[in-house]
Order: sequence, then C-alpha cells, then structure tokens
Amino acid sequence: MSNMQNSRLSFSGKVWRPRCEVTETHLQLTRDCGLSQLFTPIIAHRKLADADAVERFFRPLLKHLTDPLQILDMDKAVARLIMAIEGGEKIAVFGDFDVDGATSSALMVRYFRALNIPIRVYIPDRLTEGYGPNSQAMKTLVNEGISLVVTVDCGITAYEAFETAAELGLDVIVTDHHQGREDLPKALALVNPNRLDDPFPNKELAGVGVAFYLLMALNRALRDGGYFKDREEPALRDLMDLVAVGTIVDVASLTGVNRPLVAVGLRVAQEKKNIGINAIMEIARIKGSLSAGQVGFQIGPRINAGGRLGKGPIGSELLYTQNIERAEEIASVLEEANRERRALEDKMLRTAMKRIADEGLAEAGRSIVLAEHGWHQGVIGIIASRISDRFHMPTVIIALDEDGQGKGSGRSIPGVDLLAAIEECSEFLVKFGGHKAAAGLSIESSQVAAFSKAFAKAVVDGNDPELFSPAMTYDGKLQFPDVNLETVGRLERLQPFGRGNPEPVFLIENVRLVDARVIKESHVKCRLADVYDNVLDTISFRVLPGGLGEGLLTKGVWVDVVGSLSINRFRNRETVQLIVRDARLAEKFS
Repeated sequence: MSNMQNSRLSFSGKVWRPRCEVTETHLQLTRDCGLSQLFTPIIAHRKLADADAVERFFRPLLKHLTDPLQILDMDKAVARLIMAIEGGEKIAVFGDFDVDGATSSALMVRYFRALNIPIRVYIPDRLTEGYGPNSQAMKTLVNEGISLVVTVDCGITAYEAFETAAELGLDVIVTDHHQGREDLPKALALVNPNRLDDPFPNKELAGVGVAFYLLMALNRALRDGGYFKDREEPALRDLMDLVAVGTIVDVASLTGVNRPLVAVGLRVAQEKKNIGINAIMEIARIKGSLSAGQVGFQIGPRINAGGRLGKGPIGSELLYTQNIERAEEIASVLEEANRERRALEDKMLRTAMKRIADEGLAEAGRSIVLAEHGWHQGVIGIIASRISDRFHMPTVIIALDEDGQGKGSGRSIPGVDLLAAIEECSEFLVKFGGHKAAAGLSIESSQVAAFSKAFAKAVVDGNDPELFSPAMTYDGKLQFPDVNLETVGRLERLQPFGRGNPEPVFLIENVRLVDARVIKESHVKCRLADVYDNVLDTISFRVLPGGLGEGLLTKGVWVDVVGSLSINRFRNRETVQLIVRDARLAEKFS
C-alpha cells in the first residue's frame, strides 16, 4: 500500500497500518509448513522462527511447558511446603481480590483439598485494607496459629508486611508476577519470573500461572518422594480451568507457556469440573463451548464485581466451593454486584468524559490524569481502561477520599511502558506497582497536580510520537473468493485469541456498500459487493452514534474495510460474515 493510502484517515479517524513487516524468510517458512500465505503475516507477528515454533503454536501442548524449577526460589518454596505438609502445619494462602487472585487462591485450596489438607484463605478488603499483604493481616494469621503463608498474585513489594511476619516468626512464600524491584522484600522464597534477577524465559505468566507452576513443582517432588504411594495423586489438569480464567481476565499475553495453559484450561472448562464456573456460565447464559472472549467479557467481570465492591472473598469461594447451592447463591450475589458496578461505572464515566471535554484534556497532551473526590476505588481501573481506549492515551484515574488520600489505577496504550512512566514520578507517590500495561498507585491529593505534570512528561520522553496516533492494524489482505468456511476453519486453529495473539484482522479493498441497516440502535449490518459482484454480509457492533456507523450507512459508496472473519449460525445454517472494525473511502473510486 502506498504512503498516500497509509496517511488517509478512516471513518473512525484512524490511520491503517500492517501489523508487521513480512520478509522472504516468513514466506518461505509458510511454504515449508504447508500453510497458505494468509498465515504469513501472522507467523511474522508472533515471531515464529522455525517449523517447530509454528507447530507448537498451532498445537499447544502441556509438554511444551518450561520446567518450573527454572524459576528462582522454586526449590526453596517446594522444600518449605513439603516440610509443612509432613509436619501438619497450618498453612494460609493470601490472595488478591481480583480474578487473577481469586483463581490463584481457589487453585491452592482445591489442590490441598485433594491432599486432604485444609488451608486458610485470606483475601484483603479492597476498601479498608487495599492491595497486597499488610502487617495487621500477618498478625491476624499468626494469632490463628498459621506458621506458613503463601501469597498468590501479590507480595513482591510488601516490604513492611513481611518485616512484621519475620518478627513474628511467620514464614512467607511469595508467588507473584508483578514487576519486581532491585530491593526485594524479606521472605523465605520469592517465586516471581519478573524478579529483575530471574533468568526464567517466560515472563508473561499471570499470577495464577505462577501459582500453577508452584503446584507442578510441588506435585512432582511429592511424587518423587513417594508421598502418593498410599494415596491418590491430585489431577493437576482438572484445575486448569482456573488457570485459563485467571490468565485471560488478567490480560496476560496468550503466547509462550500461557498458550498451552489457556488452551488446555478452556478444554477443561468444557468438561464442567468446576461448579462455580458452571454457575457463572449459567447466570451469564453462556451455552456451548467457552471462548477466551466470553471469559474476558462475561465471566471475568462477574467474578471481579465482588472484589470491586468490597465482597472480595466470595469470588474465590465461588471457585473452590463444593456445594452447588452455595455456588448458585454466590453467582447470584456477584450478578447483582456486577449490575451495581455497571451503574457506578456509567455514572463515573459520564463525569470523567465531561471533565475531559470541559478542561480540554484530550487536546492538551498525550496522557490523561483525573482525580475526583467520591469516586469508587473498585471501578477506577475500568474507567482508566475505557478512557485510554477512547482517546488512545495512557490514563490514570484517582479516587480521593475525605482525608485527601488517593488510590489510582492506570492503563496504557501499546508500546508505552506505564510502570516505567509512573516510576519516573515516584517522588510524588506514596507507593505504586504493576506492569507495562496496567498499574496502581497511592497518592496524597496535594501531589496530584505535580504528578500529572511529571507523568505527562514521562509518557512522552523516549517514546515514538507515532505510538500516540490512533491506528488500526491489520494482518494481511483478503479477496472475496478467500472468504469461506474453510478459511475460517484454518484461522480458528490460532485460538485462543487475546493479548499477544490477537484475532486476525484483514483488509479488503474496493468494495461497494450495496445495503445497510441499523440493528438494535447501535449496530450496523451491511452487504458488500466487489468489482465482480461477489457479495459478503458484514456486521459492525456498537458503532452508532459515531463516524464509522454513519459511514457504513452511506449506501452506494466504494470503501475499503478491515475486519475479522466469523461464522454466523442461524437456523442450522452456517455462513461466513465479516465483523467490520473500520472502513474508509476507497481511493480507486473516490
């Protein structure tokens, strides 16, 4: 495509770019693997270097998982857990209140239950205790007779809490995946592939993935030590639905070891082994096979809703309970909490959008920081994500309480390291943590203005200006004859889709809008025809009001479109449709 074409804005105000450059090496690898050229840009984007890597990507298997003992301190953690198991010690798992934390803590409970060992679950209250281990929680656990705590999805920056634990003689094993700092907290073992000193190659594990790796190592050590000679060995595979849910909802990259973890976990979910997941699927009216998209947009928000509104422990309980009635009861509570969350979110988002418009924040720079008294801490992450997506800017949303204390949540855009930018502004913060795409922070209200100014500078410094231009990326070009059930079937082998493995998006040039109608007020259904009068049905979701929806309703014009292919199943008939993500006037006919 020419530079002139690349510079044209679409109906939604975006520039279109290929997702990556394709070389002759990629073309040759595609041919060597017996694949159509449709897959060449996909192989290039996933950085698949040889036929073995392509095979692993298309057929993700558990045998491809890296040895868990390659993670630093894994051996120490396993040895201490075996000592606790053999000594009959009281063990607690300390989790986070989000879905990653809920699945991680439920994973630990279900595994130890299979060993006939009860463990205490401690989920902090989001509103009164905040994120991560705290000193009072450590004291509470010691007073209950706990001698070993395993953190999941948290702990890598819990310096003060673990000082208290050490003083009380409480041993702590940390399992976490958030970015570690040079100065590590005191703990018996710090199992985190994102420690700065850890050479473990698979940095993309979610918290639940790290917890699962700990259980893999522990299970193997127990087996090698003869522990299962007279008792049944837990079936780790049966717990992998939890790993899939936590990994997807935490928006971890679905590449590397996460690919087999999630692919197998989704298959386990189909086997209906977890009554809590089943209860959520029932209340969300999810039928048939479970996709990564359904986990991310329907299951995850419901489990998360409890933690967001101060009911954190029930999300974890839902996932480890063995009582069907209790699972259904919790699912109903979470459904109601999710409705409350959506109402709260809508109200806060309206306030935020009005402030952005009134104060001209979207035009003022390349980042947005908003702080407001009375905003709910549990929803600020969602608001940050919505605004970041809407304006294509790194965004931090801060909820201030009556004492002037602020809790902030940030979301980034592709290519901009959010945690690094926040770290540049650390002098204005009480504490912070997270990773490249998402982070949290605590701040005094008096420091918000200074932080906002410093953050705006940190975001811009060292980043390519092009990163801040809204863009639509596509994988390759398609012609209408390529659009068929066989093509869609081949593409479905790339599932599960998510961060790092996005659903393929294709460019189709020079097609005519022959028919268009509005569906349910915000969707647009179109029929397109190419120059040979081949036709294709398309649909675009949630595009009205807006430039894309209005553009698609302009019948008779020639356009280029980008979108993903899907199968439309209606009355026992399967047809291919294009889900249009964007469109622009075709240069050839304009």
